[in-house]
Amino acid sequence: MDASDAHRRNRCAACFREFNKKEHLVEHMRTSQHSPHDPRCAVCGKHCRSLDALRDHLTGALPKPECATAFAERGCLICLDILPTAAALGSHSCLRINPKAPLGGVLALGCKMVGAGSDGSLDVCARVCVVDEQERVLFESFVKPQIPVTHYRYETTGIRPEHLRDAMTPKQAAQRVQELLLNGEEAWKARSSRGRARILVGHGLDHDLEALGIDYPAYMKRDTARYPPLMKTSNSRLSNSLKYLTLAYLGYHIQAAGHQHPYDDCVAALRLYRRMRARPHPSWHDATHHAPPPAAAEPFPAWRQRELERMSPQELLHLSTPDYYCWCLD
Repeated sequence: MDASDAHRRNRCAACFREFNKKEHLVEHMRTSQHSPHDPRCAVCGKHCRSLDALRDHLTGALPKPECATAFAERGCLICLDILPTAAALGSHSCLRINPKAPLGGVLALGCKMVGAGSDGSLDVCARVCVVDEQERVLFESFVKPQIPVTHYRYETTGIRPEHLRDAMTPKQAAQRVQELLLNGEEAWKARSSRGRARILVGHGLDHDLEALGIDYPAYMKRDTARYPPLMKTSNSRLSNSLKYLTLAYLGYHIQAAGHQHPYDDCVAALRLYRRMRARPHPSWHDATHHAPPPAAAEPFPAWRQRELERMSPQELLHLSTPDYYCWCLD
């Protein structure tokens, strides 16, 4: 057996990376955490860490020729799917998002910040908006910060001093938002089981919630700024802007020149959530196996090393689990 045959035997079934030794492939599977939830090329089946990485695979500087050709002829620039025929692009439903489709208890939150502190660089919430899953406004209000505002950022926020003069306090706004989120559920119950509490969608949720002084369970948050398939290609720890994500994966512009309304941010984040939640995933596990496993369920434990090295690349891939909760499971 020559070296090329050995490399093919030690080739990752997800990203197609080749290794000199089987033990190196096992270690790669241990750290890469490939799964059926990864964005995949519809031509060659390659798994990508993010949608941006998939876009680079199809249209980047060095794309795979057969994949690039198929995408150029039959590919959708928004969802990155490759359709059976070029004619099918005309009837492709990618851009037709149905806001009436039920999601099962989801709210979106958006805030606009003004500046405080000596140089106006401290973000404080001055406007908040909450919309339901059908994109209807449930709550929208200006908020008067507890500390003096030194920069209203009028060019983008459209907020003037008179808007905040008689506005509600951050505590009042937070109480109203929390009432909508908990939906009659006790706060302590929402931390252990969802019950009637609602899933919260947004972009940069931790920043918005901190500005309002709200503590909401992490498992109930769906943040488009931290969802791995929506992260940057170059570094999976870096977020894309909501403006970029909306244009790239929804096909329209937000936050253009002029005043920005938090409602637009809420709707964009909610539509991104819908799109990610509806993405089809080939299934090779039962649904309970998709969530990140507890430490005791490590799929590639060191004590199984010899057994793992005897497995085929496809068998190793079937053992692999993602390191994040996929929204398709909501």
